[in-house]
Amino acid sequence: MKEIMAVIRMNKMNETKNALSEAGYPSMLCKKVTGRGKKMVNMDILEDLIEGKEIDNPHLIETITENNRFIAKRLIYLVVHDEDVKSVIDLLIDVNQTGNMGDGKIFVCPVDDAIRVRTDECGDLAI
Repeated sequence: MKEIMAVIRMNKMNETKNALSEAGYPSMLCKKVTGRGKKMVNMDILEDLIEGKEIDNPHLIETITENNRFIAKRLIYLVVHDEDVKSVIDLLIDVNQTGNMGDGKIFVCPVDDAIRVRTDECGDLAI
């Protein structure tokens, strides 16, 4: 078993939830989080903005103005069978990739065990 943690844009949550459910992965936990990446401001772009040159990428402007602030995101947790990890990751990328900074991150962690509280089922049966 593996835990998949995906940090995605707020506006991609419904599309992601629907795609996961349609693909057979309806079980997940979600929560609102804030954070930022490690990318620093590109000073050339900042100078262009100051000089009044037009910048046609709204996500770029958002990155410049929000660089030191935390950005609202969604964090999704899923626990899946080992053989399902690649298909879930591919789906998450397909739905959330825009090609712009801030598309998110996906982390995969091992899960030693799972126990369903209601029935005491363990391991793969619990997920």
